[in-house]
Formats: sequence, structure tokens, C-alpha cells
Amino acid sequence: MVFKKVFIIGLLLISFSLKASFILLPMDETTQKNHLKAYGITFWCLDKKYKASWLLNYRGGSFLLPDAADIRKECQIRGVSFEVLSDGETNTILNEIASPSQNMETVILEKAPKIAVYTPKGKQPWDDAVTLVLTYAEIPFTPIYDEEVLSDQLILYDWLHLHHEDFTGQYGKFYGAYRSTPWYIEQKKNAEDLATKLGYPKVSKEKGAVAKKIRDFVIGGGFMFAMCSATDSFDIALAADGVDICETMFDGDPSDSNYQSQLNFQNSFAFKDFTLERRPDKYEFSDIDTTENRRLPMDADYFTLMEFSAKWDPIPSMLCQNHTQLVKGFMGQTTAFDAALIKSNVLKMGTCELNGEARYIHGEKGKGMFTFYSGHDPEDYQHQVGDAPTVLDLHPNSPGYRLILNNVLFPAARKKKLKT
Repeated sequence: MVFKKVFIIGLLLISFSLKASFILLPMDETTQKNHLKAYGITFWCLDKKYKASWLLNYRGGSFLLPDAADIRKECQIRGVSFEVLSDGETNTILNEIASPSQNMETVILEKAPKIAVYTPKGKQPWDDAVTLVLTYAEIPFTPIYDEEVLSDQLILYDWLHLHHEDFTGQYGKFYGAYRSTPWYIEQKKNAEDLATKLGYPKVSKEKGAVAKKIRDFVIGGGFMFAMCSATDSFDIALAADGVDICETMFDGDPSDSNYQSQLNFQNSFAFKDFTLERRPDKYEFSDIDTTENRRLPMDADYFTLMEFSAKWDPIPSMLCQNHTQLVKGFMGQTTAFDAALIKSNVLKMGTCELNGEARYIHGEKGKGMFTFYSGHDPEDYQHQVGDAPTVLDLHPNSPGYRLILNNVLFPAARKKKLKT
């Protein structure tokens, strides 16, 4: 009788130990059906106050979630692959990750960050890769623009994305090819009307003020992510503070004759010693961008993600989580960064081994951080004005889009873990 009781108790203990307690969202290349929506599931869990962990370098940067019926259901609805784990299986994984011999780490995700996307009213989701992928992954965000920035509403958010914007007041340098098109004329008029409404004599002054507000947001502890021309035009606007670099067709008066010598590179975030493009009809801001000098055919255009120590360098490790280290290149107004013009304190996280250009960089400014990602759309090699939108249902496992979502989820990490 005693033996029978012990046997039954043993069976109960075994059944409890095998009970599902966690859900793993695997992020390796072969298992996960939809990498992009997996980020949305993780964000959804944080928003619902569930605990979550990011398993750096474990199966492509997998996510560990508590086992709950509504999480399983949400994964099934969104088409995200998941695995159910017992306590014992989970402990085995966590012990493997904790081993000093493994370049892995467990990072606790604490809360869903509040996300703002800097984008003008009327823009379509496919005009900007970040807006597109946030919408696809079902991660909520708030569109904001100059009025919100200048009225100090950035303090409401943890993370800010800069749309493919021109912060120099030169209307994207589209003058040469598109100055007679209705959309260019309308955008220029709208920008001028907004600057006047906000109390600025010209667009370049207003955009410069916006850039400085964003700078202050980062210095105060915010996370800022920019793509394509928002990267170099932002830094140019900061370096050109108080200097007129716009020609007459942009702002109604001539530029300063010696404006290049007046640039203050101490003000910029990532770039130094760059030379501005003076020609108004040239579709280029400066020599930061390497678009015209690169000689890479499309089938050879790739960049490599750097490998960092997950235990000692968790920040760049999080930002580089992927199921492959080799990412397809893609073009934009700012296709890539000249590595020689990047400040020494800025981390190059993705570079092209064939020509040395940088594609993906990260740095700190004050209490905050910024990431610059070159190119327009990771799954549209050479996006042109008026092109059809990218359909992300055709690219649910895009490594290039994963880099964007790494940045979106990054501010959710436990702050103590981010100290290096």
C-alpha cells in the first residue's frame, strides 16, 4: 500500500515537471514561419503585462514567453511558430545560455515601449519601411510631425523613428528631377505653410528647430532610429545650425558663400568631416552617402552583421539579432555610409566586406541612443518614386526588416542589463 502511494506521488511529480510552463518563439532560419510577426507577438505580450525574455544568439534570437491560452491563440491567429516547453526544458535552455562558454545571454523585457513615427500627414504606410513593418507586425505606434515635436510631445514616447525626411530644408533634393511635378509643388507649399504657421521665416529654420528638439529627446534618454536620408540630413542640419546652406530656389535667398567652412561637426551625432553637395539640382546631400561611388552589382550587394559578445555587449547584440549574418543590400537616397566619415565613438554593426561601406551603425548621445540604417526598403532593391508598395506577406522572414524590429523592441529591455 505504501509502495502504491509512493508510485502515485511519483507519477504526479513527473506530470507536474512535464507540465507546459513556457512558450518559445524560435527565430532560427528553418523553424519560424513568420519572423516579423513574432516581434508583434512579443510586443503584444508585453502590452498585456506578461513577462518576456529575449534569448540573445539562441536559435536566431528567440523569445521566451509564459504559457497561456491567449498567447497560443494569438500565435495561431498571426501564423507565428511556437514551441511549448516544460519547466525542465526551459531550465535546460537557460542553463545552456548562462554558460560562460556560450556567446548567449537572457535579457528580460520589461514593458512595451511607447513608439512614435515622425511622418507627415497623408503619407501612405509603404512610403516608409518602418511604418510598413510596424503595421504588418501589428505593433501600435503614433504618427507625429513638426507640431508635436516643437510642442515638446516627444517626452510621451520611448522610441522615435525618423521618416525619410529632409531636415535641411531642401525638400529632399528632388528639385532637379521633380520641380515641375504637382506632388513636389504641393509638398513644398505645405512645408512653407507649416513653417509660417509655427512662426518660422522659412522651412530650413523650422526643420533645424525640429532636429534640435529630437537631439534633446535623445540626450534626455530617448531612443532614436533613422533610415535613408533621415540619417545624413539630420546630422547635416545639426552641423549647419545657424548657417544658411540652402540656395535661393529652396528658401528665397542665397546660401552663405563659405558655409562649408562654418559647419560644426561637434554638433552631429554620427558623421564628421563631410562635404556638402552645393548643386541644387543634384540628388545628393553630401559625400556621407556612397550611392554614386559604389560599383556593386545587385547579386553581389550584401552586408555582414558584426558578431558581438552577448554577455558583455548586450546592446549591439540585441540590435544585430538575426537568423543570418549576411543581409541583402538595398538602395535609397542614402544607400550606404562612407566609413571614413563616421565618428570613432560610433559602432559599425553592419558593413559591406567588398567595399568597406557601413550600412548599420549605432551610438550614444547623452543618456540616450541612436541607430542609423541606410537604404529605403530592405525588400525593394531600388525603390523609385511611385513604385508599388512592398507586400510583406511575401517576405515574412526578411533579415533586413528584422533589423528594424530589433530596434523597436530594444527599449523594452531591462535597463540594468543595458549598462556596459
